[in-house]
Amino acid sequence: MKESVASTIFVLLLFLNTRLLNGQSPPGKPEILKCRSPEKETFTCWWKPGEDGGLPTNYTLTYHKEGETLTHECPDYTTSGPNSCYFNKKHTSIWTMYIITINATNQMGSTSSDPRYVDVTYIVEPDPPVNLTLELKQPEDKKPYLWMKWFPPTLVDVRSGWLTLQYEIRLKPEKATEWETHFAGQQTQ
Repeated sequence: MKESVASTIFVLLLFLNTRLLNGQSPPGKPEILKCRSPEKETFTCWWKPGEDGGLPTNYTLTYHKEGETLTHECPDYTTSGPNSCYFNKKHTSIWTMYIITINATNQMGSTSSDPRYVDVTYIVEPDPPVNLTLELKQPEDKKPYLWMKWFPPTLVDVRSGWLTLQYEIRLKPEKATEWETHFAGQQTQ
């Protein structure tokens, strides 16, 4: 009986060592890089995969909302590109804490990222303004100046007051090393 158990253990160890010698192992730990909302109504999270262990590896994003026990899987893996999850308006709630984890699985095992705690209210990074125009004005008997105009990002609803944007203009003369920053407030020119 002892010889049978010992030979079974030997075969299992030999099998595992052969797998490891072939460069196959469980996947490395993935890392959540960033979560961002352009307008408080949708958001995306991106992750960096860990090592794949030499095997095809499947990644899933799972989340639950604080105070809830039900776990959900990412609603959309394609809209925001590779290694991302997009939450549309149906899946986004503000003032709610999401606990998000990335799970990596291959034939040798699985591993998970550290959880990321996300409240959409605190990850808003609007897209840049659109239709930026710049003119050099040269009035008679006065110094020339730059005149800039722009429109808010297309996805942001600034008319309802749901989101208020503050603009900042950064300029750097061609030979300067430092940027000048000018606060424009809510103006679009």
